[in-house]
Amino acid sequence: MTEKSVRIGCASGFWGDTETATPQLVKGGKLDYLVFDYLSEVTMSILARARAKDPSAGWTKDFVTAALKPSLHEIAARKIKVISNAGGMNLDACRDAVLKLAAEEGLSLNVAIVRGDDLSDRIERLRAQDVRDLDLGIPLPERVWSLNAYLGATPIATALAAGADIVITARCVDSALVLGPLMHEFGWTSDDYDRLAAGSLAGHILECGAQATGGNFTDWQDVEGWEDMGFPIAECYADGRFIITKPENTGGLVTPATVGEQILYELGDPASYKLPDVTCDFRDVRLTQAGPNAVLVQGAKGRTPTSSLKVSATYQDGFRSTALLIMGGFDTAKKAEKVGTAILMRTRNLFRERNLGDYRRTNLTILGTEEMYGAQARPDASLNREAVLRIDVHHDDRRALDLFSREIAPSGTGMAPGRCALVGGRPDVVPLVRLFSFLVPKSDVDVAVEIDDTNIRVPFARGTDNPPPAATPSAPKAANASNEELSATIPLVRIAWGRSGDKGDTSNIGIIARRPDFLPLIRDQVNEKSVAEYFRHFAKGKVRRFDLPGFDALNFTLEHALDGGGIASMRTDPLGKCFAQILLSMPVRVPRKVAQELGS
Repeated sequence: MTEKSVRIGCASGFWGDTETATPQLVKGGKLDYLVFDYLSEVTMSILARARAKDPSAGWTKDFVTAALKPSLHEIAARKIKVISNAGGMNLDACRDAVLKLAAEEGLSLNVAIVRGDDLSDRIERLRAQDVRDLDLGIPLPERVWSLNAYLGATPIATALAAGADIVITARCVDSALVLGPLMHEFGWTSDDYDRLAAGSLAGHILECGAQATGGNFTDWQDVEGWEDMGFPIAECYADGRFIITKPENTGGLVTPATVGEQILYELGDPASYKLPDVTCDFRDVRLTQAGPNAVLVQGAKGRTPTSSLKVSATYQDGFRSTALLIMGGFDTAKKAEKVGTAILMRTRNLFRERNLGDYRRTNLTILGTEEMYGAQARPDASLNREAVLRIDVHHDDRRALDLFSREIAPSGTGMAPGRCALVGGRPDVVPLVRLFSFLVPKSDVDVAVEIDDTNIRVPFARGTDNPPPAATPSAPKAANASNEELSATIPLVRIAWGRSGDKGDTSNIGIIARRPDFLPLIRDQVNEKSVAEYFRHFAKGKVRRFDLPGFDALNFTLEHALDGGGIASMRTDPLGKCFAQILLSMPVRVPRKVAQELGS
């Protein structure tokens, strides 16, 4: 008897992902389920603003027009069920659009929605409870744009059990889009913690689309076929094992390294990855090449979830504007810095004349001079004869930034020579959006599934504020070589892969040893102290290191490293996407024979 497996593909890692993914997975994925992940905190705020202007807006319309419409007949013919968080801030409008499309295509589909994440009607009650931001400890702001709890996978499983062909959620943890179908298919219960952790890991790997199949891979030069990038598929089994693969004859690369990098993406403490359904421990996860572009993943552990849910609010904190000026010629970096300084001085003078107050924040960046590398920038980088001057400004009064926007163009005739172009013309003035995160008891959130005329209340899995501690994983090995034997110096990238991401104002950097015997060398030299020093120009908070010995990996978290993160950040890299690339340039000492083996 053939062992049952469930194949789940992910066709969207964010709102705006390629339209090629859906037909690729539908035609060549041999799927049981197709998931679309669209939402981020910033996306939620955009959708909230859109709905405020138009009651029919507030959901990701690409889900219907670009993803479903061209492939809906084939999806139905192949009996593929669809799960998506496209509902955003308007579940009803999204469901109605899907039902309308199905009717136009002559199809009869059961569409379910999951309600309960939107807590905007409780703002005053939460304010009276004096909820505080988890990171900064500040109270809930006066003007909140969106307020949504992260729901889990149980409502999705409930909707599927009720006969849904398409399940639409609003805010839920990304991994729930995959865990929900697995709970339904395999009958996993709310206390089946190891399997729930495994299914959550499958969802975490799939949730960013092609990042699991060679996208953003350290060894990018080894990845072929970007023009037809294969999207990820998880072939899952009842005991929690799963294989990550992609459709045949597509671009990309699926290896333990590409999958391992995605496991580390946006990860905090791997022993305590908290989700509504389970607290996961990924430290002893093992990755094995199971065939061409196929990686077996096993070893995730789980334990009791917490009794609370994370809630994310977004709010406006003044306005921002960004100007980009291309410059060239002699002494370009010096000219650019002087131009930027002069623009800020001129506008400040105008602000004083009009009683507009000063900027809240300003940031001058000269792209092309390795500013992201801080003290590690190469000395000759500032000698480049081409550069882009970036000026970011933040102000409470829109009128001030409208004035700033008008004062950018005059630099072309009244300042330095060699200002080639103003990218995008006069810069826009937009609201500066910040994230506010806090916890609420699960008992305070009511979740229900609506399908046809039926409303099904969905209770949360029992949680505890004092979950049992995670078991200790296998201990990392110590380096055997003495300092005297480490006679060669090479960049970290020669012995490691890396991937970085963000969670609010915290960046994480995951590092994987290219060979198990490299891990002790890496652990000895790439530690909390050395990483904090390497990123002292960015990281203003604590740096922590975590071990994942199951696949010879480390994870670092750098607190207060992203200038607020997301839209609130005025950095060139507001999401920490380049942090791993920066760390991989760190020089490390290795035995001479290792350097020789690597051709150094």
